[in-house]
Amino acid sequence: MGYTQALVSDVNSTALHGAAPVIQVENLHKYYHMGTTRVHALRGISLDVGSGEFVAIMGASGSGKSTLMNLLGCLDKPSEGLYLLDGTNVADLSRTELARIRNRHVGFVFQGFNLLSRTTALENVELPLIYAGIRARERHRRSREALERVGLGDRVDHVPAQLSGGQQQRVAVARALVNHPSILLADEPTGNLDSRTSVEIMQIFQELNDREHLTILFVTHEPDIADYSKRILHFRDGRVMRDQMVPHPRTAGEILANMPPEED
Repeated sequence: MGYTQALVSDVNSTALHGAAPVIQVENLHKYYHMGTTRVHALRGISLDVGSGEFVAIMGASGSGKSTLMNLLGCLDKPSEGLYLLDGTNVADLSRTELARIRNRHVGFVFQGFNLLSRTTALENVELPLIYAGIRARERHRRSREALERVGLGDRVDHVPAQLSGGQQQRVAVARALVNHPSILLADEPTGNLDSRTSVEIMQIFQELNDREHLTILFVTHEPDIADYSKRILHFRDGRVMRDQMVPHPRTAGEILANMPPEED
């Protein structure tokens, strides 16, 4: 057994986490050409993610974690290897088909929120529905419902400048949920937030995962944030160096209950 394979532990088999795989990755490579130099971002990644899993991805900058997220979210295609999303080989899809999958099956949450500054919370959440061709009345209904799911039912008419950082991230989460995706991908979702607000966002993720069995994968540099997940992938130099279950995830609701009240 090689060095890398020896460090990958616990859970590289779907049978161990007991759910049908929504993501199947086999010997995935991604490389970029810079002049005559070929730069490897991913070096033979293989893993399964079962439906309803809650997975954190950790690693230093340049370790390949964001590249993997781009591939999983159909923002890019692998250079080599196989990626099956709900049994569909992503490499076989056209640009139009990839865009359709991104809009209907994958929700994205980014560190920088990516909200339109002159647009209300409701209108920001509606954007994926506009791209999907949903009529206005249904767009409004579904967007209000998504904002209520993240605790912002009373902020639908506020623009981003009228919202705190945590509220803006909640709008971003609502936008990611509005098309009822099968997978939620989040890249450093707490990176721009204070400690309390970070826990509040993780509470939303835990509730979505526990109550609605939404499959969630998120990138983080913070071990305490990763410990809210149920599984952690540790990346280094384009490889998964460790794949471990979290036997006792932190519970965001309990952490919040023990935090001092916010100052006015």
